Amino acid sequence: MDNRQNEQNLFDEYSSGRISPASAFDSTDNPRDQALISMLRDNREKNLSPYAFHSKDSRGRRFPEEPCTIRSDFERDTGRIIYSQAFRRLRHKTQVFFNPQNDHICSRIEHVIYVNYVATTIARALNLNLDLVQAISLGHDIGHSPFGHSGERTLHACVSRLDKNLFFQHEMQSLRVADLLATRAGKPGEGLNLSFEVRDGIVSHCGETYSEYKLFPDRTKLTDSILSRSGGHPMPATLEGCVVRIADKIAYVGRDIEDAARAGILEFEDIPPAITSTLGVTNSQIIHTLVTDIIHNSLNKDGVILSDETGQAMEALLKENVRRIYQSDKIKKYETRVQTTVEGLFDAMLSAMADPQKARASGNPVLEALAVFHESYPDPSASSVQIITDYIAGMTDSYANKCYESIYWV
Repeated sequence: MDNRQNEQNLFDEYSSGRISPASAFDSTDNPRDQALISMLRDNREKNLSPYAFHSKDSRGRRFPEEPCTIRSDFERDTGRIIYSQAFRRLRHKTQVFFNPQNDHICSRIEHVIYVNYVATTIARALNLNLDLVQAISLGHDIGHSPFGHSGERTLHACVSRLDKNLFFQHEMQSLRVADLLATRAGKPGEGLNLSFEVRDGIVSHCGETYSEYKLFPDRTKLTDSILSRSGGHPMPATLEGCVVRIADKIAYVGRDIEDAARAGILEFEDIPPAITSTLGVTNSQIIHTLVTDIIHNSLNKDGVILSDETGQAMEALLKENVRRIYQSDKIKKYETRVQTTVEGLFDAMLSAMADPQKARASGNPVLEALAVFHESYPDPSASSVQIITDYIAGMTDSYANKCYESIYWV
């Protein structure tokens, strides 16, 4: 009997309502259900773009696991990410504007949702693997520090002043969270144990390379190369990863202007006409222009490509945002406060880690919590600097402020 006949028999058995005694189990964990679910999943992916990544071709997980009966590996990864504590904390982490009182100012978790929406829109039009795109999108910032990129830069400065070979980069930290720091019941030290393609997409998602608007996957990338803390920004190994990488820029380039307008820093009308004539004059117009341009130029190609005109306009707008928003007086004053908070936490914790037992008995709840974190840390060979960096990076904005107050306020 050929495979086509096998498939038809499975469909007939379901549609007729007949269930053979051998298959009459109370769950889907039985050969008949497994065969049908696997067949349906394969059929969904059979007609994907020739450049799409197929779930069955995954390089797998760092720690082998039995496959799920119902979900593909990438669907399982999505579940692990959104149920993680690191993901939940993103709702209280800065995107651009610190501790906003205006509920309509974007938070880090909203940015992640926008990236997921933009990336899946592009991927669906290009007929790519949506499960892979969604997992990368939702997981790409799980290691982001508090206070946005201001916090990231300050934490990097704290680390590198102690050792020039060390650095903090939120892409690498997101991979570190996924591989080590996040916890699952009964699986200490294994992190979320995500599949390689999701891990690669997370660590390769860099959205701060403004001149980049033509992305091509590095399909020859070595599996272990994503662990290299070189500080560079190598391309993802999949086209789906490239989609998320460019969606990261699209999601914030116009949205940050909306927030800047609410903060009284910049209006869309202030953007040079040379840019708006190409991209549009609202966030929705900008997103529409960029997404449709990518789809038009990337259909049936092994790349995520913007036209030169649109790509250069996006680069110009990103640089305009740097000049008018990220380097504005209001943001600089905010960064001064961030620097004081992060440096203060780092220095106090570095002193405390010289004697963890003393910190545990200090009576200060922050230092006591750090000592507990140190005791349960999943890597016994990690340095005090690494442990402190991981601890601060996992904080929300509000918790970092409370910790600073607890240590320094008399």
